[in-house]
Amino acid sequence: MKNIFRIVLSAGIIISSSSCAWIMKDSKKNDSISIKSTDPNIIFLEQNKQNKDVITTNSGLQYKIITKGTGKKPRETDTVKVNYRGTLINGKEFDSSYGRGAAVFPLNRVISGWTEGLQLMPVGSKYIFYIPSGLGYGSREVGSDIPANSALIFEVDLLDIEK
Repeated sequence: MKNIFRIVLSAGIIISSSSCAWIMKDSKKNDSISIKSTDPNIIFLEQNKQNKDVITTNSGLQYKIITKGTGKKPRETDTVKVNYRGTLINGKEFDSSYGRGAAVFPLNRVISGWTEGLQLMPVGSKYIFYIPSGLGYGSREVGSDIPANSALIFEVDLLDIEK
């Protein structure tokens, strides 16, 4: 996904289609600037990756291992059986399989944050995924529960790889 940025130098603001950021010049280092986002989803993920228990992949997916299983890891083409709970960064739950029973789905038919994250998990594991909007639903609003450009948090138990 490509964002097109307009830079408004006089105000020190970058405006994109999905967020706003302030550009600040470091007074001690004339050649460096820092970018401060006002998007709470970006702020959350930036702060979250400082947690020593959180691992960040090259794509930006963040995850925390709660329990590491000993089974096989699924491939992108596998069908998996999971229990999960999805929330926004404010804690609002938008979906959960815990009350209705485990979900079974092809791994290559879900958001890319899930596809990537579940391939890291051996069967029997429980992870928490912190998914940036670009690996989730991006600029799409999903129903009334998931606003556009939302970071998503999923607690996921990988129960099995289906045959």
